[in-house]
Amino acid sequence: MGADIKQLRTRIKSVDSTLHLTKAMGLVASSKIRRATESMNRGKEYAAALTETVEQLSTYEECRKSPYMKATDGDRLCLLVVAGDRGLAGGYNANIFRLLKEYPDAEIIPVGKRACDRFPGKLLYAEHFTYADAKEIADRICREFIEGKFDRFGVVCTKYISLMSQEAYVRWLLPLQMSESAKSVSAVFEPDEITVLNAVIPEYVAGMVVASVKESFAGEVAARRVAMDSAGKNAQEMIDRLGLEYNRARQGAITQEITEIVAGSGS
Repeated sequence: MGADIKQLRTRIKSVDSTLHLTKAMGLVASSKIRRATESMNRGKEYAAALTETVEQLSTYEECRKSPYMKATDGDRLCLLVVAGDRGLAGGYNANIFRLLKEYPDAEIIPVGKRACDRFPGKLLYAEHFTYADAKEIADRICREFIEGKFDRFGVVCTKYISLMSQEAYVRWLLPLQMSESAKSVSAVFEPDEITVLNAVIPEYVAGMVVASVKESFAGEVAARRVAMDSAGKNAQEMIDRLGLEYNRARQGAITQEITEIVAGSGS
């Protein structure tokens, strides 16, 4: 009986430590959510403006001769993979790597500590990812795409749907696809449309990469907040259950001691 009580006390202390950890991580995630979502929204606005510009340029017949709009029949892929900087975020990282299994032969550019741990490359944290990092990647991607080193480029990232829901998907960036909804504009581009398009594309790719990383990081923070809240509730329920077992065991031990004392005094 004494051994059971000691074991229960140890388990309660262990789960209580876990509870304190999950509460602390949940508070940290909560403090980052507002800043992360604001950054995500700014990235989306910038990406939307770039997309509108590129779509308008793509409506010009001359721009369809751009090397960035040439589709090929090849299947050589280059993927920028955005994973989390840390774990304990529910299925956030697992969903990214599960989706990545569909492209086993792709060349990988990792962003986020968890992705960099899996794939060789420069260590880039998603939380501290900058436009300069994106521009360096975009310049390399555009150069190698024109050189024909791969046929398609996309970003494996996370779509932020809500605080409770995030979805892993691939955002394909190259080659450019002409949007059916894009409307031609009566604008004059100097020196000409195709030159402007080719000059804009590296900025477009960089902007889309930044927006994808910011949105993914917001999803990571939200997923961690939800996961820590759930873990905290489970830990508290376990402590309550173990506490009940501990009190019953302690009560049983006291009852046994009293019984032994009474039996001893009677003899």
